[in-house]
Amino acid sequence: MENNSKNDMSSKDCCHKTKDRDAQEYRSLMNRLNRIEGQIRGIKNMLENDAYCTDILIQVSAVNAALNSFNKVLLSNHIRTCVADDIRNGNDETIDELVHTLQKLMK
Repeated sequence: MENNSKNDMSSKDCCHKTKDRDAQEYRSLMNRLNRIEGQIRGIKNMLENDAYCTDILIQVSAVNAALNSFNKVLLSNHIRTCVADDIRNGNDETIDELVHTLQKLMK
């Protein structure tokens, strides 16, 4: 569930809303990001070791696919929790926020 209180914001947050995730969701998302981070390090190593362009491009494509997969999971969780809860509570502004987010994701 999202929280709009500025007092609950830590210095590392990028916006005013926060989300309390259960431990399983948090671990799953972090595991995905850790794998992606490893893939990025691998691409940097390939570049440092003068790997062939096509090989690097294929790895970059794999990272893009992994990020898209991460986004799909996060978006799905967001719709099932934050958006659904806000709609049930009469906060229709969440729909506009979701539409705006989807427009950015589809660029």
